[in-house]
Amino acid sequence: MAKMTAVQHQHRPPSSLSLLPSSFSDFNGTRLCIQYKRKVWQPKGALRVTASSIKEILIMGGNRFITVFLSRLLVKVGHQVTLFTGVEAPIIQQLPAFAVPRRSVMALILSSCILSRVGWGDIAFAQQSVGFREYIDTFDGYSFNYPQNWVQVRGAGADIFFRDPYVLDENLSVEFSSPSSSSYKSVEDLGPPEEAGKKVLKQYLTEFMSTRLGVRRESNIISTSSRIADDGKMYYQVEVNMKSYANNNELAVMPQDRVVRLEWDRRYLSVLGVENNRLYELRLQTPENVFLEEENDLRQVMDSFRVNTVAT
Repeated sequence: MAKMTAVQHQHRPPSSLSLLPSSFSDFNGTRLCIQYKRKVWQPKGALRVTASSIKEILIMGGNRFITVFLSRLLVKVGHQVTLFTGVEAPIIQQLPAFAVPRRSVMALILSSCILSRVGWGDIAFAQQSVGFREYIDTFDGYSFNYPQNWVQVRGAGADIFFRDPYVLDENLSVEFSSPSSSSYKSVEDLGPPEEAGKKVLKQYLTEFMSTRLGVRRESNIISTSSRIADDGKMYYQVEVNMKSYANNNELAVMPQDRVVRLEWDRRYLSVLGVENNRLYELRLQTPENVFLEEENDLRQVMDSFRVNTVAT
């Protein structure tokens, strides 16, 4: 068993025991300390990980991003984590230090080492679900539920736009056609779901068209389906994967100097519905490396989408 404490980075004499060749200074000035048995080192300003039982963990202080990162790692191995801001410090200090299983400690060390090597820009962290809120637009005639920790962004081009405050590449938006230029009676006017999926994919490719040299986009339709919701209306659902590749040096003369790299890999989920002679689209965007973790929440958002009759 090992005891784990993450403490604010400060100068101290080098230790004779080094678990890894690199420091954890990439944690925005926060260092991880692994303490064995009775060797206790608790400097001021420590990010204490304590618990009253092996399954309930309390995390206090430290950098907010690091506390979220640590709590998510511990949740994944089956522990219940509670974050404190510092007001409850006297209570926390009375609790016994939490004994982390060896496997959990090694998983944390390995993850931290990988992050320090590849950099934070290549890793996406999504917040766990904290419930939903309902958004109702009575003027334009639609409604849906969205994660309550997501924030609204104005001026994004869509009629409404929300995004995850931690994973900025994860968002949702709603758009609809103009009743003066379209006269939809049902979503089936688009054809079967497969045909609608092709139209959605074509729209995505048009929107993400790039004039940069050396940029290549790959896309494929993952699935298409239809369903009748509790309002009696039919909705189409389309899932698309898109990848963007670019050369690291598009102006290089020699081909070997133009190395192709993956810019982003995203999953797009669309829900299509028709009402008020308009075609409505709820669009969800999320990185592929976050999708599996967030899939349940995203599908709840998709299933909640409704188009409503606007009073004239």
